[in-house]
Amino acid sequence: MNTRKLLTLAVLLILGLAFYFGMDAYRDRTQAELDTRVAVEASRLVRMHTPIIGPQNAPVTIVEFFDPACETCRAFYPLVKQIMAQHPGKVRLALRYAPFHHGSDQVVKLMEAARKQGLYTPVLEALLAAQPQWADHAAPNLDLAFEAAARVGLDMGRARQDMETPEIQAVIAQDVEDLTALQVSKTPTFLVNGRSLPSFGPEQLARLVAEEVATSRP
Repeated sequence: MNTRKLLTLAVLLILGLAFYFGMDAYRDRTQAELDTRVAVEASRLVRMHTPIIGPQNAPVTIVEFFDPACETCRAFYPLVKQIMAQHPGKVRLALRYAPFHHGSDQVVKLMEAARKQGLYTPVLEALLAAQPQWADHAAPNLDLAFEAAARVGLDMGRARQDMETPEIQAVIAQDVEDLTALQVSKTPTFLVNGRSLPSFGPEQLARLVAEEVATSRP
């Protein structure tokens, strides 16, 4: 290998390392900023209207800023359920809406309408299962999302009426206000008892939950 090639490889290696450590520093700074914002505005994490999956009085709360059209949210949902199952009675999931994708606000309204009929979790899971069919980010096919909800028993006539009520509009407005104040810009964003993940990933989430369970009251 000639000197020029060695020099090029060395430069690429240095740039790669600089990028890697730079991104680590950026992630650390971003997480620290989120933790600071949460500490100042802790009331923005869970509201009275926030959907809770799991025991209402669980000592550990996973807050997830969630978009029903987000592929990563879909991938994480069974993992979060798995984490909750590993700590029976100790962990609950609080879903905060972050409708970043086109059409997601309508699907969030549909989910809230399903909650009024006692079908929140079945409709959520049906929407996630059908997500590859309806959630085209450029042109979502919301009819397919509605069909998925209807298949698990949702009264669509009543749901369409409920979707347009001021109550459901206010839920979305509050969630958007909260995620804006906390500067949440991507989904899913997780916090566990107000603590952000040290870095993003299912193992990191599982470890943080286990830490909080270990220190929670008996």
